[in-house]
Amino acid sequence: MYAVVSTGGKQYKVTQGEVLRVELLDADEGATVELDQVLMVADGDNINIGTPLVSGGKVTAVVKNHGRAKKVEIMKFRRRKHHQKRTGHRQHYTELEITGISA
Repeated sequence: MYAVVSTGGKQYKVTQGEVLRVELLDADEGATVELDQVLMVADGDNINIGTPLVSGGKVTAVVKNHGRAKKVEIMKFRRRKHHQKRTGHRQHYTELEITGISA
């Protein structure tokens, strides 16, 4: 059984027991979170596609931890102008463990 959920402006295909990183959520570590924007639920040959959301669809997850991803290096360079600029960015994330899928 798997589901497609939307959180943080992105869509994720999740299965029970899976650990995934999503955009930062406002929840404490160890708290239970409900993802209610379920776009699709599939259980074998039984596929339920929402228009746009599955009515009554819900995915529950436990917050494992919060963190920051690896640094993305940003380099701006203008040839022949003696100009170069280097900076970086580290995106915050929340690590979730999927505990249940219901539709």
